Amino acid sequence: MKGIDDKGWSPYLAGALAGIVMILSVWITGKYFGASTTFVRSAGMIEKVFSAERVGKMDYFIKEVPKIEWQWMFVFGIFMGSLISSTTSRSFRWKAVPDMWEDRFGPGKMKRAVVAFIGGMIAMFGARLADG
Repeated sequence: MKGIDDKGWSPYLAGALAGIVMILSVWITGKYFGASTTFVRSAGMIEKVFSAERVGKMDYFIKEVPKIEWQWMFVFGIFMGSLISSTTSRSFRWKAVPDMWEDRFGPGKMKRAVVAFIGGMIAMFGARLADG
């Protein structure tokens, strides 16, 4: 559980900064940032290693060639920014089961993994359905 001495970022400050970055992104590049397309492209890049011919025949990858571009770098930046933020605030922890989950559902890692995977699939399906 979070203690009184935790020095995590204020969610209001982090949200405001993210909003400013989004506004600047649209203003400067004319593009909204997102993550779901990056996951699909990353899967395409990984699959290209094993079967470039197969990926080249897929309708989606004919119009959207899987490559590292600004959106992929944005998602990588989310990871790096989170890592930097959590290490500088000394809140970084390796935990398979978050405290909040454990308090409510118990310490079972497999149950947490299954629910997280299913939740991720539902969120990705919704994002892709909305063309996100």
